[in-house]
Amino acid sequence: MTTFTAWKFDTPDGAQKAAEALQSAASDHLVKIVDHAVITWPEGAAKPDMHHSHEDKWRGTGWGAFWGVLFGGLFFVPLLGAAVGAAAGAITKSMAAVGLDDNQLATIREQITPGTSLLCAVTDEGDLDRMGERFHGLHSTLVATNLTEAERSVLMETFG
Repeated sequence: MTTFTAWKFDTPDGAQKAAEALQSAASDHLVKIVDHAVITWPEGAAKPDMHHSHEDKWRGTGWGAFWGVLFGGLFFVPLLGAAVGAAAGAITKSMAAVGLDDNQLATIREQITPGTSLLCAVTDEGDLDRMGERFHGLHSTLVATNLTEAERSVLMETFG
């Protein structure tokens, strides 16, 4: 099953540390990373910055477009207002394709503020119990996922 998760960190470098832990878990075959992106918003910066990984070189362009749409939907379209209603509709449709609705996008948008960071990951075949050990102590908050409530509950128990 392909899973989208977005984890918030209360420091600008927390998401990058978690991305390194995620990549380590993938190296140990605990999860398959389809792709991931790190959004950082250092204190004093006017806007956040995003870097995505290009995990799958063959599909990197498609994922780059996905992350661009997500990033634009989170941080630029809300600022532009009604003038870009069609663009907002396209963003909503793109995000719905991975199981994210407008409420989840709004939650992510509200959580990411100056001095924080966000790790967004699209993964397959994760061993949650063993991955939870890798993420222990990183102090993250799950802010969005396409998992069912029961799956989300297991994820929250594992990652605490």
